Amino acid sequence: MLYAAVATGSFRRYATYRVATAAGVFTNTVFGFIVAYSYTALWDQRPHLGGYDLPQALTFAWTGQALLAATSMMSGGGIAELQDRIRTGDIAVDLHRPADLQLWWLAADLGRAVLQLVGRGIVPLAVGACFFELALPEAPLTWLLFLASAILAVVVSFGLRYLVALTSFWLLDGAGLSMITGLAATFFSGMILPLPVFPDALAHAAQLLPWAALLQVPADVLLGARTGAGALRGLLLQAGWAVALLALGRLVQSYATRKVVVNGG
Repeated sequence: MLYAAVATGSFRRYATYRVATAAGVFTNTVFGFIVAYSYTALWDQRPHLGGYDLPQALTFAWTGQALLAATSMMSGGGIAELQDRIRTGDIAVDLHRPADLQLWWLAADLGRAVLQLVGRGIVPLAVGACFFELALPEAPLTWLLFLASAILAVVVSFGLRYLVALTSFWLLDGAGLSMITGLAATFFSGMILPLPVFPDALAHAAQLLPWAALLQVPADVLLGARTGAGALRGLLLQAGWAVALLALGRLVQSYATRKVVVNGG
């Protein structure tokens, strides 16, 4: 119940920033149009590039905009606050709470992600469907699988960002590393181009990396590119990376918090 309350509180907290949410919806929608028209020009020259036809490619583009804020691909999301608390020493207060540090921040990030998925996810995708021919599924099961995949994408993203945040125990300022990992996420998630478009060796390798779980897998589930056993393998890939990253984060957290020095004390 504690972590459910944390998630609910985080949802309400981000819901209060209505102007910021509206601005984010506008930004995601504008970038959705830019990417969609870029994809249209590219696919006009190379039909079925990467195994996608144009409606599938456009759906991929708008799905990326729908998941961008929820997964915080290019930013720390709520975890950026954890980095600041480590830098300022306020983390000492968090460590004295009768709650697990990792689960606390995971719950808070899930609350944030749900708000972003509803606010900055559904609206841009709906706008894209109004102006472009998208390959959206009709089967409710496909949408349920996509929702499950999107939730796993958020957990994988949290695992990556949490590890980056913990490096602030040693680096003091993890802004540089956050920027590097954000660029990696943008490239290897499929945000720039779907991973199957890459050269074969790079495409196969990239689809095994954790960043592929942020966009490539959920988008393929929504498009029907992964069905049946393929969809199950995609969800298992996401779940495997989620478990591995959370376990690694717990190990690093244990090592980092053995001795915390605040203001020299």
